Amino acid sequence: MRWVALLAAVSGITAGEAFAQGARVAGRVTILERDNKPSPDLGDAVIYLEGQGPAARAGSFEIAINDKVYVPHVLVVPVGSTARFPNHDPFNHNVFSPSEPNQFDLGLYGRNEARSKTFTQPGLVRVYCNVHPRMVAYVVVAANRWFTQPGADGSFTIDSVPPGRYRVHVWHERVASDIVKDLTVTVAGAGDVQVALNARGYRWQPHKNKYGREYPTSAGRERY
Repeated sequence: MRWVALLAAVSGITAGEAFAQGARVAGRVTILERDNKPSPDLGDAVIYLEGQGPAARAGSFEIAINDKVYVPHVLVVPVGSTARFPNHDPFNHNVFSPSEPNQFDLGLYGRNEARSKTFTQPGLVRVYCNVHPRMVAYVVVAANRWFTQPGADGSFTIDSVPPGRYRVHVWHERVASDIVKDLTVTVAGAGDVQVALNARGYRWQPHKNKYGREYPTSAGRERY
């Protein structure tokens, strides 16, 4: 505690205020690609800290359906938040997810209609369409307020992290499992956090429809 009090005194705040304000955790995510190609989707990664802390305020978000694509492709929301799925295509979609404990099925609905889902538990939610097998989105439901997504260059910042020990998780859809690293945060921060993800072995894998069966058509043979 002596060094915390000293740093706080130098900056003109109390030790208690230093803990309350927290520090900045910053760094960069990189992805190892086949043939060392540049990564086109660094911004789709999700970085979050595992640890006891206050949740961010729940809010309302939107994942639009445009030309059989979910936009945005990856969304991070605080627990308790609601996502709305408006359909802008001239044909029907059936948004669903088998991801427990946030599984849902919004049923079949058409153009200019929208349906919503509230996420009450933290975790990764894989979102599909029961009509179009290539439609995929991801919702990461965060348990606390310490989460972010990187910029296009992979750089990220999480502010207001109280000093302590944490586990930093980095998720990306093209990496088989989360990268998890122990992290110590002081009032000065956590240093330059560098995380390298390996996507060299990634291959797209088809998923089952909402009934747990294969889709009746392939993506290349869809009529609409």
